[in-house]
Amino acid sequence: MFFELRQYRSLPGQREKWVNFMEGEIIPFQTSKGMEIIGSFVGQEEEDLYVWIRRFKSEEERERLYEAVYQSDHWKDKIAPRIPEFLDREKVVVTRIEATSKSDIQ
Repeated sequence: MFFELRQYRSLPGQREKWVNFMEGEIIPFQTSKGMEIIGSFVGQEEEDLYVWIRRFKSEEERERLYEAVYQSDHWKDKIAPRIPEFLDREKVVVTRIEATSKSDIQ
């Protein structure tokens, strides 16, 4: 099992709109395809920071879910075209992480 820690930077003044888009459209769509979203966060001291975490049982599951989400017509036609309204795509950082034995999140 592993996690993706995804850090995004919103465009000036767009973070609240991005959070609404994520939590109202992207997260529900991805969970409907089987993605497991562990958390959605905003930075307290960085007004453009948005972070979310997904959990995967295996690399095979991640590949299957990526295909189901990112190759779908809904993603390509409805969601992906809107992302540049909110985010600086060049500043996206995705880190794969594993929980330690003492972590509450497994």
